[in-house]
Amino acid sequence: MSLRRHTSHQKHTSLENELSHRHRIWLVCIGAATGLVAGLAVTLYRLALAQAEQLMRSFTTELGKSALGILIWFVVLALILLVVGFLIHKVPLTAGSGIPQVEAEVAGTIQAPWLRILPTKFVEGVLCSFGGLSLGREGPSIQIGGMAAKLVSKLTRTNRGEERILITCGAASGMAAAFHAPFTGVMFALEEIHKVFSAPVIVSVMVASVMADLLSSILMGDHLVLSLTFIADLPPSAYISVAILGVIAGLLGALHNAGMFKMQDLFDRITWVKPYAKLIPAFLMSGIAAFTIPQLLCGGDAIIQLLERGYVTPINVLVVLLIGKYLLTAICFGSGAPGGTLLPLVVMGALIGSIYGICVTDVTAIPSVYVVNYTVLGVASLFAGVVRAPITGIVLAFELTGSLDSLLAASLVSIIAYVTSDLIGVDAFYEHLLGRIDISESNQTEKNLEEEQRGVFHRHVVGTGSKAEGRLIKELVLPEHMLIVMITRSGKELVPQGSTRLKALDQLLVLEDAEFEIEQEQMIKEICMPSLEETSSVTPT
Repeated sequence: MSLRRHTSHQKHTSLENELSHRHRIWLVCIGAATGLVAGLAVTLYRLALAQAEQLMRSFTTELGKSALGILIWFVVLALILLVVGFLIHKVPLTAGSGIPQVEAEVAGTIQAPWLRILPTKFVEGVLCSFGGLSLGREGPSIQIGGMAAKLVSKLTRTNRGEERILITCGAASGMAAAFHAPFTGVMFALEEIHKVFSAPVIVSVMVASVMADLLSSILMGDHLVLSLTFIADLPPSAYISVAILGVIAGLLGALHNAGMFKMQDLFDRITWVKPYAKLIPAFLMSGIAAFTIPQLLCGGDAIIQLLERGYVTPINVLVVLLIGKYLLTAICFGSGAPGGTLLPLVVMGALIGSIYGICVTDVTAIPSVYVVNYTVLGVASLFAGVVRAPITGIVLAFELTGSLDSLLAASLVSIIAYVTSDLIGVDAFYEHLLGRIDISESNQTEKNLEEEQRGVFHRHVVGTGSKAEGRLIKELVLPEHMLIVMITRSGKELVPQGSTRLKALDQLLVLEDAEFEIEQEQMIKEICMPSLEETSSVTPT
C-alpha cells in the first residue's frame, strides 16, 4: 500500500511522536528496561551453562575410568543429539550462533518468533554445553538478548523502527552480560549489527548495555572472561613486532573464515535425516575430546584458566591446543549446532598472541613479562581479522585489561589485521553467515503487531563524498514510497523542501512503506553511503 494513501492524521501522529524530545527520553528508558530483561535472561543462561559444563566434566572424569563408562557417555551424547536435533527441526532459526539471525532481524529481512526462540535457544545451549561441544555462549547470548528485547517491544507496543533499536539494545546487553564488557557490547552492536550511528541509538544501546552488565555483575560477580594485566606499554622498539603480529593475525583471520565456510559447505552436503545427521560428527568428536584433550571442550574456559595462571606454558602445548580448538570448533560450528564462536575466537586469539609473544621474547631483547601483552593483542587482532570490527577489537582489549596502556598497541595491531584480512578477499565472518540464512526454509517469520502501520521511520546520515552530499532534495531520485520528513543539522531540526541542499553529516529521518522497506533501505544506503569517488549521478541502482 502506498504512503500516499495514509491518512494525514496517522502521518502527523507518527511524525510528532518520532520528533518529540519526550519520545527520545522514553526510548532511553525502555532501552534501560531492555537491558535489565535481556541481562537477566543472559545471566540465567550463563549460570545454567556453567552448571552444565561443571556436571559434564565431573561425569566424564568418573566415566573415563572404564570402557563401560566411556560407552555410557556416548549413549548420553546420542540422546542429547536427538533432543537438540528435534528442537532445531522445530525452530530452525535457533541453529548456529544466533548473531546472523539478529542482524537479519535488525535489517528487516526476518521477524523471528521470540516466544519460541527464547526457551528453545536456552535449552539447546545448555544441552550442547553439557555435551561439551566447542561452542561459546556469546552468540546465543546476543540472540537471547535480542529476543528478550522483542518481548519488551511487544509489551510497550513500539513501532518497527523502535523495535529494531530495542533489538540492538538487547544484542548489546547480551554481549555485555556474556563478556562482562559493556563497552564491547555497545561497539559490537553498533559496528556489526545496527551499522548506523545516531544519538538516540547510541544512548539507548549504552544504557541497555550498562544495565545488563550491572545486573550480571550483581548476580555473578565482575570476573572478566579473560582477566589479564597489561604490563605497562610495550617499549617503542617492540612496535615492529606488534605490526608483524597484526599481519599474522590478519592472515590467520582470513584462513579461519575460509576454513569455517568450507566446513559449512561440507556439512551442507549431508542431506539425509536433517538436522540429526549433521550433528553426529560434532557430538562424536566432542566425546572423543572429552577423554583425550578435555581442555578443548565448550567455549574454552579451561584454556583461559591455563593462560591466566601467569607462567609460560610450553609452546608445543599451546600449538596443539590452538590447532585442536580450531578443528573442533569448525566441526561443531559447521554442523549447525546451537552455539557461538566468539568465545572460541577469543581463546584462539589469546593462544596466537601467547605463542607469538613467546617466540618474540625468545629471539629479541624484549623481556618475557611482556608475553601477556601479546596475549591480549592476539585477541584484539584476531577479532578484527575475523569479524572485521576493529573498533570492537580495540575496546575489547581495553576492557580485558582495564588499562589504557593497551590502546595504542591494540589500535595498531587491530587496524593492520583488519586491512590484511580484507585485502585477501575472504568475506567477513558474520556478513557471510547473514547471506546464508535461508528464509524460505526457516518458515519462522511472524506478523508484526504494528503491521497495519505501513509507515516505518529510519534514520540515515549523509556520508562525506556520498551521492547525496551537495545535492538538492529534488535532485535525488527516490522511490515514490519514500519521503524525507526531517533533517537534523548541527543540532537544529530543519523541515526539508525540494530546494534544500544536503550537507555531509546531515541526519535524515526517512519515512518508508513497510511493503517495500528492504528495497528502500538498500537504495537510501547507496545514496547516503560515504564514497571516495566523485559521482555525477544520484540515481540508485
